[in-house]
Amino acid sequence: MRIQEALQKGSLELKHCGIENPGLDARYLLEWILECNHSYVLLHPEQELSVNQEHRYQEAIEKRTKHLPVQYIIGEQEFMGYTFHVDENVLIPRQDTEILVEEALKRMDAESSDEGRKITVLDLCCGSGCIGISIKKLRPETDVTLTDISEAAIRVAEKNAGSLQADVKICQGDLFEGVQEKKYRFLLSNPPYIPSRVVDTLMPEVREYEPRLALDGAGDGLVFYRRIAKEAPKFLEDEGYVLFEIGFDQAEDVRKILVDAGFEQIQVRQDYAGLDRVVIGRKTAE
Repeated sequence: MRIQEALQKGSLELKHCGIENPGLDARYLLEWILECNHSYVLLHPEQELSVNQEHRYQEAIEKRTKHLPVQYIIGEQEFMGYTFHVDENVLIPRQDTEILVEEALKRMDAESSDEGRKITVLDLCCGSGCIGISIKKLRPETDVTLTDISEAAIRVAEKNAGSLQADVKICQGDLFEGVQEKKYRFLLSNPPYIPSRVVDTLMPEVREYEPRLALDGAGDGLVFYRRIAKEAPKFLEDEGYVLFEIGFDQAEDVRKILVDAGFEQIQVRQDYAGLDRVVIGRKTAE
């Protein structure tokens, strides 16, 4: 089978199964099998696939027809310019979450003039580790700790820290459980925030394959924001920051949670679609 034929066949199979972007996914999977880029596929439409390549491609297409996300099939996803290993034990890193990292970096850079001061960062509910590890790679001078309740997620984060040569601390525990009791300058978190009743209405790629533990924010989706906001002051330096990723309709609720917990200078940032995505608060100086 030639490259052009494989793309057409794969795209048609995915379309028949209701995949949203069948042509794009068929191409991503073929590029992964051939270990090539988009340009190569475009320039070599008549190249024959080997028997092994054709077999592996068909296996990948069959997995995608069952709505298994492409990222879980190929085992990786790019985030902040770095390639992260992912599997069904962690959420797939999304571009919207890059807003959280970018907002943290802006504030770190604003404080970088304070020479000799070590900026400490805590990434709660770290999953794949994409937030904390990206911070460490982009600002090597930071001291970064990651934590998650899931043992399986911790193993993924450790794998990513190793492959990206990021010198971070990783520990397992329920939110602050197991975290070293010291003061952090920045607390970042993309916690579970989808209300329980909504999880089962999500697209099949999410509800059937991404870990419910990382999605389900209980009754109203706000339980983890409340828990983190309540405990955070004990772990934050004076005037330290908490940055949350949120659901598009949760900004006002999370803002109030932070205000009630004693945070000030609350700000909301939008994602690339113009939807509320990040809420930032600052701890009041004692």
